[in-house]
Amino acid sequence: MVNTLAIIGAQWGDEGKGKMTDLLSQDADLIVRFQGGNNAGHTIKFNGKTFALHLVPSGIFKDTSSNLLASGMVIDPEALYQELKMLETMHIDTEARLWIASRAHVVLDFHKTLDALYEDIRSEKIGTTHKGIGPAYTDKAARLGLKMATFVSKTGFKTYLDKHLPFVNKLLESYHYAPVKQADLIKKMAPYQAAFKTMIVDGSKLIDTAIEMGQNVVFEGAQGTMLCLDHGTYPFVTSSSPSAAAIPLNTGIAPKKIRRVLGILKVYTTRVGGGAFPTEIHDDTAEFIRTKGHEFGTTTGRARRIGWLDIVQLRHAVRLNGFDAFALMLFDVLVGVDTLKLCTAYKLDGKTIDIIPADHETLSRCEPVYETLEGFDDDLDKVDSYKALSNPAKTYIKRIETLTNVPVAYISTGPDRTAIIKRDEIIAKTLKE
Repeated sequence: MVNTLAIIGAQWGDEGKGKMTDLLSQDADLIVRFQGGNNAGHTIKFNGKTFALHLVPSGIFKDTSSNLLASGMVIDPEALYQELKMLETMHIDTEARLWIASRAHVVLDFHKTLDALYEDIRSEKIGTTHKGIGPAYTDKAARLGLKMATFVSKTGFKTYLDKHLPFVNKLLESYHYAPVKQADLIKKMAPYQAAFKTMIVDGSKLIDTAIEMGQNVVFEGAQGTMLCLDHGTYPFVTSSSPSAAAIPLNTGIAPKKIRRVLGILKVYTTRVGGGAFPTEIHDDTAEFIRTKGHEFGTTTGRARRIGWLDIVQLRHAVRLNGFDAFALMLFDVLVGVDTLKLCTAYKLDGKTIDIIPADHETLSRCEPVYETLEGFDDDLDKVDSYKALSNPAKTYIKRIETLTNVPVAYISTGPDRTAIIKRDEIIAKTLKE
């Protein structure tokens, strides 16, 4: 029996991973967020209410599961503290359900300042959220970072600041930014240190023990595959890897223990911020999709860019992640669109290609080659099975399966956690064998 499942965004993020993690965590004993920080968010809707999470795994709503912020994350203490307080108002016992890996890194206020500074002086804007994520990962790679285990120690934290702040302040002052006052930062962080101290664990051991005991473990990614630092649309990417390949490194477990991978994708494509986007559209259909799909960032509120489904990009994601099955999200948003398009290849300088060029300028010159399909007008409130879908709706799904060679196991028919078509025969074969 498979007891580990990775839930991975197959596009540029915002695919609906929160809903699927929430759904699949109902059978999970441990839910692990393995990378990123509060520069991303998951929106979960059930019982007529909407919940937005930015750091805490979606499994926090299940009272019989544990949740871990793993070693590959960069955590803003203030943001996490506020999120925990919000959950406590909902009578969720976060102290009993949430753990923080001792090797996770910390985002401090000066990382946010540096984030704004770097974006300001760049000739090519990335469109970061100014949450300090990139600078925190930069410090980690430069061996200047701060681990959670050190952060919760008053002595350790002060020693870190003694060594690191002079360097940071010299950089800030060179660009006419105000220096960081160490005493003020220590005072501000004190409540967060106290709140998190009892939550710190060896994340690697916690996960490995759960797997060896036969517990069900779900790995929850933030953002999406195309924002991967190594294999995404660089430099318009995040500062970590949201791919399944990153899970072992970012959690401290062996690669062979990731048994199944579920790819989450919208039935159209969106992205936020700058960067090439071959299938982007700017017409009335784009505005229809943006409005109906509420395509605005959970963290930033920024309007998302809209495009047709890009099969070239999805094949790239399939190669990187080895998806066993797909969950198609926001299927209901396309209801009423007369004609649907799938990008099956790119035209580059007169030649047809089926890869994502590594050079960003080259990718920006790629033109989509489209296949046109009939739209569908199903009343999805009355559809509870794949069989009950109209032929055009099923044709669209089947074409995605054929072009990517990945079966569709779930189809989301609305925002609520219960609005989902489960294809039990595919789930049993691809995700549970």
